[in-house]
Amino acid sequence: MPTTSAAIEGQTPSDDGVTLASGPKKRGRKPKAKTGATATKSKKPLPKVNTKLPNNPFQTEILDLVSKQRTRKQKVEVLQEYRNDALVSLLIWNFDDTCFSALPDGSVPYKPNDAPAGTEHTSLRQEVRHFYNFIQGGNPSLSKTRREAIFIQILETLHPDEAQLLVTVKDKCLEDFYNINQQIVSEAYPDITWGGRGGQKYDG
Repeated sequence: MPTTSAAIEGQTPSDDGVTLASGPKKRGRKPKAKTGATATKSKKPLPKVNTKLPNNPFQTEILDLVSKQRTRKQKVEVLQEYRNDALVSLLIWNFDDTCFSALPDGSVPYKPNDAPAGTEHTSLRQEVRHFYNFIQGGNPSLSKTRREAIFIQILETLHPDEAQLLVTVKDKCLEDFYNINQQIVSEAYPDITWGGRGGQKYDG
């Protein structure tokens, strides 16, 4: 039976030179290295995918990079490195069971902004201040028609990738497109309090 580090941790050699779980020691001769199938290979940590993003990257760029990471720890590190208010708000909106959209599910009839990147666009970092209008209980005085018009207006000013992300989060479908879940978010952002937001599913 192979000996694991957990099995031998804390053990000390006995008086006759025997280390528990590892057999008697032979004096004056170096043990031969194991080869073939019985050799114990140390696991190399998986390399971290390049995390260098431009200044103020799109939220889609951050989530794409998170998705590409090969370990949970690496995903957490990327989320922590690129934390911003828009990203946190989007993740709460998507994953909190008590946070619901005040908008209909499904596709939205908007015209994507096809201007070149870096020109005629706003960003989710700028538009995060308007998110409360689209959450149940956020702005109940806003009429259904006005709320939907504001949402479409924002979508048409965003880069198409960020616009699609906002529609995805509206419907709580982030995991359909990105390799991320609430457990990873909670580990990266332990200050988030989940639940208690008092929302209920949109009923039109």
